[in-house]
Amino acid sequence: MNIFTRTKKAGLLVIGSLLLSWQLSDPAIPPVGRTSEKPDENRFSKVVLAENLNEPMELVVLPDGGVLVAERNGGLLMYDPFTSKMQKILQMPVFSKIEDGLLGIAVDPKFQENHWIYLFYSPVGDTPQQYVSRFVFEERKLDLKSEKILIKIPTQRDECCHSGGSIAFGKDGNLFIATGDNTSPFGSNYYAPLDERAGRLPWDAQRTAGNTNDLRGKILRIHPEADGTYTVPKGNLFPENIPLTRPEIYVMGCRNPIRISADRKNGYLYWGDVGQNGEKDSERGPRSWDEWNQAKQAGNFGWPYFAGNNRPYAEYDFAQDKAGKFFDPLNPVNHSVNNTGLRKLPPAQPAMIWYNYAESDEFMHLGTGGKSPMAGPVFYSDQFKKSDRSFPDYYNGKLFIFEWMRDWINVVTMKPDGSLESIEPFMPKTQFDHPIDMEFGPDGAMYLLEYGTYWFAQNVNSRLVRIDYSEGNRPPLVKINASATVGSAPLKVSFSARGTMDYDAGDKLTYAWNFGESSASQSSQSKLEEPEFTFKKAGIYQVTLKVTDQGEKSASQTLKIKVGNEPPKIVIDWSSNKSFYWPKQVVPYKVMISDKEDQLKGGIDASRAVVTFEHIPFGEDITLAAQNYESAVGSSRISSGEKLISQSDCKACHGLDQKSIGPAYKEIAKRYQHDPNAIEKLAAKVISGGNGNWGENAMSAHPQLTLAQTTEMLGYILSLAKQPAKIKSLPLAGTVITKPEAGEQGPGKYLLTVSYEDKGANGMSSLTSRREILLRPPVLEAISCDTSFRVALNSGSQKESGKVRFTENNAFIAFRKIDLKTIKKVSLQILSSGVDGRVTLHEGSPDGFVLGTFYIKRSDAPVRLDTDIVKATGLQDIYFVYQDTKNETGMFNGPLLKDILFQK
Repeated sequence: MNIFTRTKKAGLLVIGSLLLSWQLSDPAIPPVGRTSEKPDENRFSKVVLAENLNEPMELVVLPDGGVLVAERNGGLLMYDPFTSKMQKILQMPVFSKIEDGLLGIAVDPKFQENHWIYLFYSPVGDTPQQYVSRFVFEERKLDLKSEKILIKIPTQRDECCHSGGSIAFGKDGNLFIATGDNTSPFGSNYYAPLDERAGRLPWDAQRTAGNTNDLRGKILRIHPEADGTYTVPKGNLFPENIPLTRPEIYVMGCRNPIRISADRKNGYLYWGDVGQNGEKDSERGPRSWDEWNQAKQAGNFGWPYFAGNNRPYAEYDFAQDKAGKFFDPLNPVNHSVNNTGLRKLPPAQPAMIWYNYAESDEFMHLGTGGKSPMAGPVFYSDQFKKSDRSFPDYYNGKLFIFEWMRDWINVVTMKPDGSLESIEPFMPKTQFDHPIDMEFGPDGAMYLLEYGTYWFAQNVNSRLVRIDYSEGNRPPLVKINASATVGSAPLKVSFSARGTMDYDAGDKLTYAWNFGESSASQSSQSKLEEPEFTFKKAGIYQVTLKVTDQGEKSASQTLKIKVGNEPPKIVIDWSSNKSFYWPKQVVPYKVMISDKEDQLKGGIDASRAVVTFEHIPFGEDITLAAQNYESAVGSSRISSGEKLISQSDCKACHGLDQKSIGPAYKEIAKRYQHDPNAIEKLAAKVISGGNGNWGENAMSAHPQLTLAQTTEMLGYILSLAKQPAKIKSLPLAGTVITKPEAGEQGPGKYLLTVSYEDKGANGMSSLTSRREILLRPPVLEAISCDTSFRVALNSGSQKESGKVRFTENNAFIAFRKIDLKTIKKVSLQILSSGVDGRVTLHEGSPDGFVLGTFYIKRSDAPVRLDTDIVKATGLQDIYFVYQDTKNETGMFNGPLLKDILFQK
């Protein structure tokens, strides 16, 4: 009998959802406004306030609109809305190993009167503990000497993980403090960490999260007092003076409540709790379940005995490696030798939302892959000033939740009784890079921290942003275009705002450019829509375009211009046709390379050039066929495995050559380069998850991926250990020969590739230029046309499948950039024609210069039509235009065209 059959027979999933009979009754729930319609995403704009932060953890918005940001390494940052600048106001000494550091920040509800802020941090020193302290913050300065330590939370610093650290004020001025279970998740095979063996104290979460006499694995609720102490409000889980309990505990049974949110209107508490990493159910308990929880009143939320909607773990004897009976959600008992609290625990409460690696069957819009749930604020319209960026009434009374690993924000709508009604995406088309905290400011806008790509790192895409809403007039959508982004000094660049738009049609836009360089001879600013600017000196310049509409709404975009090194120029003298080849063809070629800076430093170095002429068999992808070449010269083309990785959550834990929470891809490739079975083993492991090979950090499961996809991904990763194949370059001048190509499938293609990497100059890195000539057989299938007009493509009948039928007068098909050099005759293979007519071959457009004419007679039999063509030079767009010579209007059964043949 499996775990869930046994649980269901006991009725525990139903009984486990009952609230504690001795808890407080639900407070009154304020009415929720639902009158407005859901706003379009284009009414929201993401405004970047600061970037390149160093592991930001939590933020608070001050009454004047300033934003304080706590960084895990101890940095306390201040964003000033009046100067639009971020500055570090303090580097606080903290213990920042494992997951500890400066973790949480909150502002006193009476800040304008007392200037108090609160920090949750890990003090340096030999005593492992966490502090929640109060400080005086005045005139943009924090006074460390003003510290009042409210509460000390004992911890262990021998083993990772789960520090918690989020703090938030709720109703009646009560402060909530989220603490992790301070327990290693490793060594339990990703089931409940219940290891009671001697010397294994950090591996037993029963001593913390399941312990009524310990502050870890909890959400505490205290009331800060003016003298720097605290009192315990009524309604916590355990009344004061109850033996073997701590009265500060509001919620117990948490694993890692990394981000909490307190509803100041109704007193409800929300938090995301990061679950285990197991991918399969077993006799030891359920697979991994991460949670969003709601506490209307104090309670036990189950960890380490239950997960998700009260799915129970089993007792487990680690010494004997043997599972016992399952824990009872209605009557959980902590019998651990490491327990210092009550043995009988309060009944376990189920999660509000639970999910694992795969697509959720219970809840919408949660996604797949790695997981780290976090709780954001509940928005109430009447709590904020009405401003030109405050959120609309549609979100009144709704909870914002977000996912650190999956990079999304969702909105939760509640029923009148506070239970979940629905989940919907928020700004799903907008990129968020690991959102880690959010709060509404006094202006009613959302302020959001993005942690950035890599764990334990200062990321360039780590940001403080503001999400603005525009009720009526919306800010413009800005785009910058530039004629060049690299070049030698002086570099003259033509800029354009082409593509910039305003959602409110008719708005007049004004433009403000800042080119980042100033000199006596020119201004570094412009108000033109399409300005020109000359960069006089070498360097890297941030060009900014700010666009403002007539309603004074504005938006900006930046573009980096690198000045000091001109890209190489490559010219290929190719004496034959540049579109087609013919068997046994001998073609002379000559490559000419010029580079402004290299020619001043000893001239062009032929060894830096690579010339190849390769045959690509029929049906083989050109990109894949050229991979060896691209690897050797550093091309930016992306393999299918690399593309799959970029579309997954892999970047949350791995970098190409930078270690994050997981190893770098190049490290993985180096370790497994001599293992012939590596791809097979690792591809399956990516799907199921695991740990132990690279330290104790877990690898998330990815059941949403197929084995074929993970095989592609691992193929790319392991290829990083291989030395790029040495490509034998052809000389810069010579001849190439096309071989006679037989075979039923077709002759394939030829690719001539030339690249040159310059030496770099003026502090700028080297640049590589590349030119290609792709040759194909001189037969084009009509169905492969680049564009068409009034034709039937690939119709349903077997006879016409893969062919083109002209259906009206002036119908056409066209091919882009066809070289007609050396071409003297063109032939059409017509399978049938229901009418008489003609096809004219035009240069450049459907009514361009006529190069040749084909006359068609009504026939049901295949026929080949030839025409001599006028001599043409250069790559041209060519159009085959049909006209019925007898019936000038109406629909008709025009000619059915199969192939087009080009002859020398």
